[in-house]
Amino acid sequence: MSTGAIVAIVVGIIVILALVAVGARVAARRRNEERRLQAGELRKQARSRSLRADSVRASADEQVAAARRAQAEADERAAQARARRADAERRTEEADQLTESARDHHDRARALDPDASDSGQDEALAINERSD
Repeated sequence: MSTGAIVAIVVGIIVILALVAVGARVAARRRNEERRLQAGELRKQARSRSLRADSVRASADEQVAAARRAQAEADERAAQARARRADAERRTEEADQLTESARDHHDRARALDPDASDSGQDEALAINERSD
């Protein structure tokens, strides 16, 4: 083989290596550009999802606050109902005591009154009718 042929082969190999290197750089740039575009799209989707998550979280917080307010109102109504019930029970007990006191007074009056009947049944019926 002649020196010219060897030089041509070496130059050809260098040219081919240079073309491969340039092709590899172009391919790498293209890959990097595609990755940048993909990363930008992923960032855009992430921002969109973050905004949606914030919106959902805010809605959930509003619902929790509304539920707490409703629970507080229900607790307040229950406390008022318990207070009214306790008051009604006290009044019922007071009425029972007053009725018993009235019966005692009628019994004493009947015992003292010479004209009253001894059974007291009429007076007891009248007291019961008034208490009902």
